Amino acid sequence: MTGQTAIIIPARYGSSRLKGKPLIEVKGKPIIQWVFEKAVKAKLADRVIIATDNEEILNTCLMFGAEAEMTSDTHNCGSDRIQEVMDRHPEISYVVNLQGDEPLIKSESIDEVIKNVRDDENADISTLIRVLNDKKDIENPNLVKCVVDNNGYALYFSRSKIPFERNEGHATFYGHLGIYGYKREALQKMTQMPQSSLELSESLEQLRALQNGMKIKTSVVDFIPVGIDTAEDLEKFRKILESQI
Repeated sequence: MTGQTAIIIPARYGSSRLKGKPLIEVKGKPIIQWVFEKAVKAKLADRVIIATDNEEILNTCLMFGAEAEMTSDTHNCGSDRIQEVMDRHPEISYVVNLQGDEPLIKSESIDEVIKNVRDDENADISTLIRVLNDKKDIENPNLVKCVVDNNGYALYFSRSKIPFERNEGHATFYGHLGIYGYKREALQKMTQMPQSSLELSESLEQLRALQNGMKIKTSVVDFIPVGIDTAEDLEKFRKILESQI
């Protein structure tokens, strides 16, 4: 497949826990700009597009030089918002869904997502995982876990501790990072599927793909993401930036 590789950043205004999150300024820049600036450093992407449902976010993005597009405000998830943008751009063959609240994502890790979905003909989707060593993380239902096969393809994602240790000392536990790369036809296929029973049970969209036989390739990275969902997360991000000065 030939064509462009795009990073699309869904940026929704209405967040239940931190309203107007993309526009919150940290050190003089809105959060969405922090994410955008990491995305444009990815070497394997041809373009970065911010997809939003809010005119204030759109105008802010245009002011700092981003390519941005308005989308419907009725989408249930980021994948649907990204698919709307993809429908307008037949020239895009590969797309990365980068969350608009991950300002510390590494550009090299974005490239890893692109490489896996672009170079692996068996992969419909690609994503990132990290090794978990903290017992609290392993048992935290808000931190999604992943088990993989010997070739790095995801077998399952769960909010539960997986695998269950009947015999301790054999398992490596992986946490999932919510970034995805898609082949164009894979995203289209997934967004047209009805929600699956496993997806509805765990409230994890990627289980729709797995339950329908799609292949998700993973790569292990060594950084701990700082997603901004709450005021506490925002303060943590500010402190991390201060420590880097």
